[in-house]
Amino acid sequence: MKIQFLGAAQTVTGSCHMIEVNGKRFAVDCGMHQGGSAIESRNENVEAYRPEEVDFFLITHAHIDHTGLLPMMVKHGFKGEIYCTVPTVDLLEVMLQDSAHIQEMEASFKNTKNSRKGLEQVEPLYTMDDALATLKHLRGMEYDRMFEPAPGIKVVFRDAGHILGSSFLEMQIMEEGKDKPVRFVFSGDLGRPDSLLMSDPDIPGETDYLFVESTYGNRNHKDEGSTLDELAEAISYSYRHGEKVIIPAFALERTQAILYSLNQLRREGRLPDIPVFLDSPLAIRTTEIFRKYPDYQDEETQALIAAGDDPLDLPNLRYTLSTAESQNINSYSGSAIVISASGMANAGRIRHHLKHNLWRAGASVVFVGYQAIGTPGRKIVDGAKSIRIMGEDITINAKIWTIGGFSSHAGQSEIMDWVGEFVKPHTKVFLIHGEEKAQEDLAALIKQKFAVDVFIPEYLEETTLEVDGKLVVETLPAPETVHRVDWELLLSDTESKMALLRRKLEEVSRRSWPEQVDARDRIVELNGELLALLSQL
Repeated sequence: MKIQFLGAAQTVTGSCHMIEVNGKRFAVDCGMHQGGSAIESRNENVEAYRPEEVDFFLITHAHIDHTGLLPMMVKHGFKGEIYCTVPTVDLLEVMLQDSAHIQEMEASFKNTKNSRKGLEQVEPLYTMDDALATLKHLRGMEYDRMFEPAPGIKVVFRDAGHILGSSFLEMQIMEEGKDKPVRFVFSGDLGRPDSLLMSDPDIPGETDYLFVESTYGNRNHKDEGSTLDELAEAISYSYRHGEKVIIPAFALERTQAILYSLNQLRREGRLPDIPVFLDSPLAIRTTEIFRKYPDYQDEETQALIAAGDDPLDLPNLRYTLSTAESQNINSYSGSAIVISASGMANAGRIRHHLKHNLWRAGASVVFVGYQAIGTPGRKIVDGAKSIRIMGEDITINAKIWTIGGFSSHAGQSEIMDWVGEFVKPHTKVFLIHGEEKAQEDLAALIKQKFAVDVFIPEYLEETTLEVDGKLVVETLPAPETVHRVDWELLLSDTESKMALLRRKLEEVSRRSWPEQVDARDRIVELNGELLALLSQL
């Protein structure tokens, strides 16, 4: 039996774990890689997935970093079934179409630029037609009901408490020629006890191999009370200054948690009388899906609904579906709360709101979710003085808030508590869906407390699993991780171009004054680009 890590290996996006056993090839999740260009280039590596050879997918939840490459699989020959929970089917109907729209729009934008430069045209990763075709492969499953997607492979979806319909997988595989099944647990994204809206994560049974996320493997979250206090403080700060509160929020779960929290602040008398703009068509649609499935939410939420209080509604809540409505927000004078996607500020309408507000003293930008390496959100929370948005360098004068308590991912102690409920001395633990430092810290804790073997797989690593506990690791070539950036070569090339520029300027100095001014302006522009880069490093 083999498993290959096609994503979420020392990163937090691109989750995909490909398993080969009994002549079958299937994967847990198929997510989009998000972050800098080096990470996102992995989305183009179709050969690694071999879609036409995949028999089926098991999807833990609807977030794009776990599902966003499914349409690309269908585009390139996947013909099997995609199993997920019932609410996930509804969520994927809107999530995948939204993702396809983004792919098409970004390709169109690049092609316009390429046309002006005489460069080749690019194609989107996939199109709306590919997304719609993918929906036909979805099969909705209930929690806690075992099914058999292939002979000898038994699967149960259990509530992971992360987002609506999220699950971890319990799997039993009877490998040909063996006398007992191998037991697996794939955590997906693990939720938190007592989180907003969602029930506590279930506890799996004993397992041979545990694949557990480690997004926050080296830190814990603040409690709910502190989180609400910080949100109230951010709103109060910008309300006093007459400026806006900009909240980049994932359309699925995080937006609903923010609405729930604002509703709670309203009930406590801590929310000013200002408009709240929900500026994300996707978030608006997913909020309606949340209302469709109250039974998949926790008892507190169900009690509020039963009492006639919609926890996802507010008296001053305004939905902005059209582009024109979104643009009007930036001309609105006075304080307001703007919730918009994407949560890492790397796509969507949030970029416009940041462009119009990051430079304003008195404005607030409130980050309420994980920010992957290379994303604009990560650069901002890491203290960048300016950031490039839509081709323009924007100075950061707004107050930046990072409120980790809204996270729907378990923190370090919560992961440890969950693992401690079922891990046994023979269990082998693989840390996935986390950055290397977080994984190293969590691995040390797990080894110390539970005395088990812990592995941190790399991208494209292939591991052979045996029922008697033997483990063989085979690493396939991964050029982007093997070859480091040759900074000396790059700087040498830059310096040679500067020397050539100096020689060229001797000739330019003999040209007409307008030509000299044009050359000067280009050099000033290049110097500005270099200065902006230096400020962001």
